[in-house]
Amino acid sequence: MSEQPPYFNIDPDRALRDLEAPFSTARFAEVAEACARGRGDLASRGMDEDGKKSLRLFSTWEITRYLIPVATPHFRRVLRANPELPQGRSETEGGAKWFTLDEVLRLRAHFAAEGSKTKEYLPYRPEGLPAKMVAVANFKGGVGKTSTAAHLAMSAALDGYKVLVVDLDSQGSMTSIFGGRVEDEWQTVFPLLGRHYARHLRTQNQARMDRGEAPLPLDDTLSEALEVKAGDLIQKTHWPNIDLIGAQLNLYWSEFQIPVWRMQARGWKLWDALTESLEADGVLDEYDVIFLDTPPALGYLTINGLAAADILLVPLGASFLEFDSTGRFFDMLHSTFASIEEGENMAARALGREGLSFEWDAVRAVITRYDGAQQGELASLMQAYLGPVLSPERQDYTALIGQAGEQVNGIYEADYRDFNRETYVRGRATFDETYAGFKRLLLATWRRDELAAQEAAE
Repeated sequence: MSEQPPYFNIDPDRALRDLEAPFSTARFAEVAEACARGRGDLASRGMDEDGKKSLRLFSTWEITRYLIPVATPHFRRVLRANPELPQGRSETEGGAKWFTLDEVLRLRAHFAAEGSKTKEYLPYRPEGLPAKMVAVANFKGGVGKTSTAAHLAMSAALDGYKVLVVDLDSQGSMTSIFGGRVEDEWQTVFPLLGRHYARHLRTQNQARMDRGEAPLPLDDTLSEALEVKAGDLIQKTHWPNIDLIGAQLNLYWSEFQIPVWRMQARGWKLWDALTESLEADGVLDEYDVIFLDTPPALGYLTINGLAAADILLVPLGASFLEFDSTGRFFDMLHSTFASIEEGENMAARALGREGLSFEWDAVRAVITRYDGAQQGELASLMQAYLGPVLSPERQDYTALIGQAGEQVNGIYEADYRDFNRETYVRGRATFDETYAGFKRLLLATWRRDELAAQEAAE
C-alpha cells in the first residue's frame, strides 16, 4: 500500500495545540524588528570593521581577461616601465598582484592614452550628450528586477562608465546592495518631486495673482523641498564610480502625496518631475548612465521612472505566468501613457500647442533565472511572439549566483577564489552576455543621437 499524502488524517486538537495566539497589530512590529535584526546580521557579512561595505580587489588575471584588453605579460611590462602607476599588492611574496578598482580605472586611462589606438580601453561615450537613463521595471515581483539593475550598474562601472543608481522602490533593496544609508524620505527622490510641484505651484500662483485671485499656499513640506538639490541626496558607494540616491520605507508616502498635489494643480506634469529635476541640477551631465530601479507596481514613482527613461528593460522568467503577467504589464503601460497623452493633447489642441508624445530609445524584455534544460522550448516560444523586443541573451541561474547571494554580494563583487574558477567563469559569463546586449543598445542609441546632432549642425 502506498504512503498516504501528508494532508490526510490531521488531528484538529493537535493542530490547535501548535497554533499560536491570534495575531495583533503590535505583532507586525515585532516581526519587522526581527527581520531588521536579521537583515543587519546578513548585511554585515559584506561590511568592514567600520560597518561599511568595501569592494574587493581585482587580480592581474581578472584585469587582463575582463577589464583591460592587454596580454598579461605586456601588462606586467608596462607596470615595470612606469613605476608611477599603481603596482598592486601581493598577499604572499612573489604572489599574484591585486588592485583596487580605483587603481584599475587609473591603469585603463593610462593604456587609453599610451596604448594601441586599435584597442578599446575606454568605452564609447559621445561628447556633449547627456547620460542615458535606464529604467528596469515589471509589476510582477521576483523576476530579478533589482538584481538585473544592480548587475548592469556594476558591469557598466567595471567597463569604465560613471554610474548613478536611483532607487525608486520603498523596499530599498537596491540601496542595501550598495550599502546606502537613508534615514527618511528627505534623503530619497521625494524632495525632488516635491520641488518640481512647488515650482509649478509658484508659477501658477503668479498667474493667479495677475488675475486678482488668491494664491494657493505652499506648506512647510513644499517650502523645504524648494531648498533641496539632487546633489544633496547623492551618496558615494563602495564602488568608486557608482553613486546612489537611495530609498527607504517612507518613500512610499509619495504614492499618496503625489495625487493630492495633482488634484490641487491639474496642470502639473507629474511624469516630468524626476527627469526635469535631475536635468535642472546638472546630474545628466555628471554621469554616463543612470539606472532607475522601480517598484513592482505601476504607481506614480514607477511612472516617473518610466517617463524619465531613454531605455526600458523588463526582466521576466521563462514561465507561462511571468510571460502572461509581463504581457499585462505592457498593456498597462500602453493604457497609462496613452491616457496621459490623450488628456494632455486635448488641452494642447484647444490652445494650439504641440501635443505630447512619449518615446523611448529602446525597449527590451530580458529573461532572467534561466534554466536551459527546463525552459528552452518556452523561451523559444516567447522569442517567436515578442521578436526583437525580447533580448536573445538569457541570464542563466548558476551556482555562482546562489553562493554570491548568500554573501550579500553581487556577482561582480564575488572573489573568484571563493569558487572553482570554472564555476566563476561560467557564472560570470551569463551576466557578461546580458551586459553586452545592453551595451549594444546603449551605444546604438548614443550613436543615433550623435549622428542626429551632427546632421542638425550642418
